[in-house]
Order: sequence, then structure tokens, then C-alpha cells
Amino acid sequence: MFDHPSPSTPRDPVADSVERLCRLYDGRMAETGGALSPEDLRELKAMAAIYDLDTDRSPAEVWRDVRDVVTRQTPRPAEDAVLSVAPEPLTVMVVEDDADAAADLTELLTEAGHRVVGPFHTAAAAEAAAALHAIDIALLDINLSDGATGVDLAQALTGRWDVRVVFISGDVTAAARHADRAEALVLKPYTGPQILEAVTRLGAPG
Repeated sequence: MFDHPSPSTPRDPVADSVERLCRLYDGRMAETGGALSPEDLRELKAMAAIYDLDTDRSPAEVWRDVRDVVTRQTPRPAEDAVLSVAPEPLTVMVVEDDADAAADLTELLTEAGHRVVGPFHTAAAAEAAAALHAIDIALLDINLSDGATGVDLAQALTGRWDVRVVFISGDVTAAARHADRAEALVLKPYTGPQILEAVTRLGAPG
């Protein structure tokens, strides 16, 4: 079961660190045309290894995937963190083929005051439901039980119904490759506060 957020602490400074990292490596890539120094290359490969990304490629390709992961992954709040402003109730679709994880997500979102559509374990069922409900945000696992993928489902949801998508996945390589299909990424194993932060951030006005 998820840990539930409790009264407030300041936001984790991960976002600032990610911004500095991107500025640093974007600059180095631009200056050298992708030919990193041995030290920078070792550091880049070490970062890629954290996310289980393939390092047997050009530095530019490795950095592209690392950048996609770190910029789209929701910052991990402190375990006792909570959002300072209570969010408006949203309609959230849950697509997760692990039954326990799906049940936990449903309970977490419902207790936070959101309406849940699902959970679904196949892309086909989720897409059919999207035609019948106004969905604000979809939490999508990438690898689903019907052989379809959350990536394909994300394309359908955003293209047909303008649904905002969060990938929730342990398949880091796939998430990085298709990061442009989602507005946020929460890597497994995740916590309840991470999920709620992503939902609230995407559901915020403007």
C-alpha cells in the first residue's frame, strides 16, 4: 500500500538539479558536437546505468535518452510531503495490468478526491472507455496484458480526446524512447505522493 502524504514540507529541489544537469550536458554536447571527454563520458554512462539504459551507443544518443527520463520523471517528494493547494477533483483513467498496483492506485486517487475510470489492464478496454468518459489524465503502464502498449494507447488518447498522459512504468528504456508521448513519467517503484504530485501538476489550471 502507498504511504499517504501528511502535513507539509517544502518541495524537493530535484527540479533545480535536473535543470542544471540539462544545461551542463546540453552545453557540452553543443560545444563538442557530441565528443565528450573521458570523464564526462564515464559520468554520462553512470547516469544511464542508473536508469538501465543502453550505453553501447553514441554519447548523443545516450544523453538524449537520459535527458528524456530525468526531465519527464516526476520529482520524488519527501515521504511526508503534501501539495500546498488542494487540487480540484479530476477524472483519472488508470491502466495497469498488475492487479495489486491497480487497486492501490484506485484507492489512492479516490481517497484524494478524484474520480477513477478503470482500472483497465488492456489498451482495448481503456480506449473504449475513453470514448464514453471525459478523461482529464490517464496513468498508463507501458507493457499491458493484451500485447498492446501504453505508448500506442497514449497516442490514441492524446490524439482523439486530448487526454494528458503520465507513464507509470519500470521499463525505463521504453519510457525514454517514447517520452514525447507523455507529459510526465513516474518510474516504478513509485510512492503515493509521487503519483498525486503528477496528477495535481498536470491538472493545475494554465
